[in-house]
Amino acid sequence: MSSIELTDSQRKILNELVNIFREEEDAVKGETIAEAVGRNPGTIRNQMQSLKALQLVEGVPGPKGGYKPTANAFEALDLQSLDEPAATPLFHEGERLDNVNVQEINLTSVHHPELCRAEVHLQGSVLDFHEGDSVTVGPTPLSKLSIEGTVDGKDETSSVLILKIVGMRAPTEEPAH
Repeated sequence: MSSIELTDSQRKILNELVNIFREEEDAVKGETIAEAVGRNPGTIRNQMQSLKALQLVEGVPGPKGGYKPTANAFEALDLQSLDEPAATPLFHEGERLDNVNVQEINLTSVHHPELCRAEVHLQGSVLDFHEGDSVTVGPTPLSKLSIEGTVDGKDETSSVLILKIVGMRAPTEEPAH
């Protein structure tokens, strides 16, 4: 896919839409975006039309409606902000996978000790992963966090693995003397 050139304004609006959408997991109202970026709702509506034309946004009609980012939106933002995503290794049944890139790790239900799960968003297929397989993600580039778990589920259309977390490790830093 060729990189889409976005204006700073479009990128800002799209970024805000993606961030709010990730939190709400629901269509985002134009007014909400307008407030977040400090523009008026009319400006946002006009920008959304151009973002729809680029297939980065879809409109959701009705009282609960608003806008949702398309898969292309994530790609457009990623391609521009990260030319080369930092590699976070992924091990499947102890073997490092070279054809898979970890895009994002979301820890869900952290406050529930027996049910700690991680959503691991991949660039690459999750078809070869099966429930109960052991998976290790990491160490991540910045925090050097490693997560070990077993596959609890997967979303093949979004390339997401749901892991039941068995253990997490981060390097301990020695206090400076």
